[in-house]
Amino acid sequence: MKSRYLTKQVVAWAAFDWANSAFATTVMVVFFPVFFKQYWAAGMSETDSTGWLGITNSVSSFVLAVLAPWLGMLGDRGGARLKFLFAFTLIGVAATAALFFVGQGDTLMAALMFGLASVGFWGGIIFYDSLLVDVAPPDRLDTVSSIGYSIGYLGGGVLLAINVWMTLDPHFFGLEDAAQAVRVSFLTVALWWALFAIPIFTVVREHKSGEAHAGSTLRESFVALANTIREVRRYRAVVLFLLAYWLYIDGVNTIQKMAVAFGTDIGLETSSLVQAILLVQFIGFPAALVFGWIAERMSPIVGLFICICVYALVTLYATVLETKGEFFLMACMTGCVQGGIQALSRSYYGRLIPADRAGTFFGFYNMMGKFAAVLGPLLMGGTSLITSDPRASILSIVVLFIGGGILLSIAARAAGRAGAAVGAPREANAG
Repeated sequence: MKSRYLTKQVVAWAAFDWANSAFATTVMVVFFPVFFKQYWAAGMSETDSTGWLGITNSVSSFVLAVLAPWLGMLGDRGGARLKFLFAFTLIGVAATAALFFVGQGDTLMAALMFGLASVGFWGGIIFYDSLLVDVAPPDRLDTVSSIGYSIGYLGGGVLLAINVWMTLDPHFFGLEDAAQAVRVSFLTVALWWALFAIPIFTVVREHKSGEAHAGSTLRESFVALANTIREVRRYRAVVLFLLAYWLYIDGVNTIQKMAVAFGTDIGLETSSLVQAILLVQFIGFPAALVFGWIAERMSPIVGLFICICVYALVTLYATVLETKGEFFLMACMTGCVQGGIQALSRSYYGRLIPADRAGTFFGFYNMMGKFAAVLGPLLMGGTSLITSDPRASILSIVVLFIGGGILLSIAARAAGRAGAAVGAPREANAG
């Protein structure tokens, strides 16, 4: 019997999440930060190497945040979201593979290749997210979005587990040492990313917007972007949701970054931190599917509020966390809701926007996501300076979840008044 969820287009679309999640886990989260300091920045002071790493991440994030709405608009106007996705994927894959060839001590080249790979990854996400409204029936956005994140967590976890095994037992894989195993891991990520990205380019078909202005001049495109910004402001529910998303996803991002620092502070070894990351990945696989079920049976808003509440509890729990067992319990709690809050945010937003302008609107969505790493650190830093209590600084993050939850409820009411009933099937191409 043919599944109403796992159509060929949905499977091909979700396979891309399986593909690029390998970069997020193996490269961004685990191997690159450590290897950069120990291999490419060998001999450099801790402060200088951290500075290089921070600048690389900040520049790539800022570039994508600023360009995201414009790129999304270009994809819509030229009916070329898949073409842009292919271009950014090619950049990400090539730059990731190039890390294998960067020699020890070549700090600048390592930073440059990682920055390009990050641009390829995050730039591709803009167009990948926007294709959700093309592959999913209007009343199945939540489930399909959850399938994508679920498959992504599984794919990223599988390759990370293999890569970690390679570093722990390099001779089994015919490698000289752990350093060579890490370098080869970058090649495996590039191959994994390229191979499993093939289906989305051969199977998925995007809906054309009816506009074909890919050859517009740079000035014309920026004028069009300014007009689009004015248009977005007329969608009150969209604006309110983007503000809510900015707040609560900032809290999510802050917790993700805080977790590793916490693990280090309580004396966890790198192997234990990697185990915790793998735990989040493999719990995230079924948990994201559960939240898709919750959204379909009730509404995505219910699922989002559950996630926000759990994250607030995780933040409170972090203030008393002391042991390895407690750290792993926090990882389990995070894994249960991390995929859910990401999947349902994307699908609920997809319900609010005009489907024929998905690229443009998801450009703004991804812009907010990239800028959602500002308030959390400021709150923690400011509270720490005022109170001199690190646990109080962690507690301040709860404000982001409370504010995000309040704005989310207001956005839901605004959507209801506008005729986009929460949890109800969205008409194709409806505003």
